[in-house]
Amino acid sequence: MFREMVSAEAVVRGNEKTLGMTAFDERERPLIQQIFGAEPHTMAEAARIIEEKYHPDGIDINMGCPVYKIVHNFNGACLMKDHVRAAAIIRAMKAVITVPLSVKIRLGWSRSDEALTFIQHLEAAGADLVTVHGRTKEQGYSGKSDWEMIGRVVKQVQIPVLANGDVHQPEQVPQILDVTGAAGVLIARGALGNPWFFQHAEEVLATGSIQTPVSLHERLTTMLQHAQLHIEHYGERGIVTFRKHISWYLKGLVNIKPFREQAMKVQSLDELVALTAHFLTTVVE
Repeated sequence: MFREMVSAEAVVRGNEKTLGMTAFDERERPLIQQIFGAEPHTMAEAARIIEEKYHPDGIDINMGCPVYKIVHNFNGACLMKDHVRAAAIIRAMKAVITVPLSVKIRLGWSRSDEALTFIQHLEAAGADLVTVHGRTKEQGYSGKSDWEMIGRVVKQVQIPVLANGDVHQPEQVPQILDVTGAAGVLIARGALGNPWFFQHAEEVLATGSIQTPVSLHERLTTMLQHAQLHIEHYGERGIVTFRKHISWYLKGLVNIKPFREQAMKVQSLDELVALTAHFLTTVVE
């Protein structure tokens, strides 16, 4: 699992909230901590602190985030405009950490062929793995992920490359692997409300189809287990932020609208549990 990115500068300053975001449960391994920043020494020091304090299985550099608050300080995808700085960051970090170092990039800033040469600089600097999202920074999350261009990028280096972008169904995993020739696939939005995605993807790769479909009862029971863990972590008011997960778990289900409307208004875990139990007693799958 690649974790939410954290600011290298905040880590070095000892910001408690940021450091708390790098802590994790041992059951989550193998786990990669992603960081962002633009200054080689700061990035290296942040990586050293995180490895020494929490011992993740790897460190990942975000060189692909397109949002303004990241790129306007020369972080994220902005680093694709300066391969010298990007390479310096990698070399500085490699010098102080013992775990593998990977990099997340896009196809480019404005042109989709920019990654063809950029990835070569990353490999030469010592990156152990690169993930390529099939859009440019200027595209943001609009348009379509260009799997064929990812495939061209894959051929430029000897290190493993993961493909990313627009893999929303397990059945798409063998498709993107076939088109790109990548060593693996990084799944993001496709797993929201669908923790079975990875098991199903393995089934599709092995047999050509999903072998263990998820029943409505299993889906909603898992949703409640997730809600309980969410509240244990964030406190009772965490039920409010969990509502987005409820929406994802229910996405695509038929005849679910009345239940979804009520579930999106719950104020406590007990209320969600009772509502779900009542709903399951009235539905025949």
